[in-house]
Amino acid sequence: MSGDTKAPGTAPKISSFRLLGTMGGAGALAGLLIVLVYQFTLPTVLANRAARLETAIHQVLPGIERYDTLYFHNRALVRELPPGVDARKVEKVYAGVAGGRERGYAIPASQAGFQDAIDVIFGFDPAGRATLGLVILSSRETPGLGDKIEAPKWLEQFAGAQTPLSAVKAGQSERPEDVEMITGATISSRTVIGAINKAVERWAPIIEAYRAGGKP
Repeated sequence: MSGDTKAPGTAPKISSFRLLGTMGGAGALAGLLIVLVYQFTLPTVLANRAARLETAIHQVLPGIERYDTLYFHNRALVRELPPGVDARKVEKVYAGVAGGRERGYAIPASQAGFQDAIDVIFGFDPAGRATLGLVILSSRETPGLGDKIEAPKWLEQFAGAQTPLSAVKAGQSERPEDVEMITGATISSRTVIGAINKAVERWAPIIEAYRAGGKP
């Protein structure tokens, strides 16, 4: 009998180099497919995100006819960026306009919640230092608890609330700055309130400086 005869049931040996090559090729193909899918869907994702943002701006600045995008560049708000500056990498606020006059500013804000960061956008009246509305843009808070921050009844509190906001227990709102927290979701509701207060503290003087140089 030939010395090359293998015993019945014995699996053929596979070269480790061949195995690594196969695995590497499969990984590369999977990576390529992911990149292609990402590039194919990116325009749709960006378009949906832009539409969502536009809707949110009109919600937090009710009654506006249009809004202007303002860019934060060189420690100030500007209407146009210098050539070569990527607008996608610049912070923005949005000036709402109606009847040729400003009607407030839509300010994005973000802060870590119980599960993950909570992204919001709120309307702000710099003259009265009051919030005009609030929309939750993104939240991964616990379903049935933390996600109650998206309930319309809770969001209504931010229409005309004075800043800095004060977080109070449910049923204890007495002052214009009081915002009632949600029972069972105090962390999430306190996070939103804190995000707004920090954003107002930062952006209010920047917006005032912009207004001193001209209105929309």
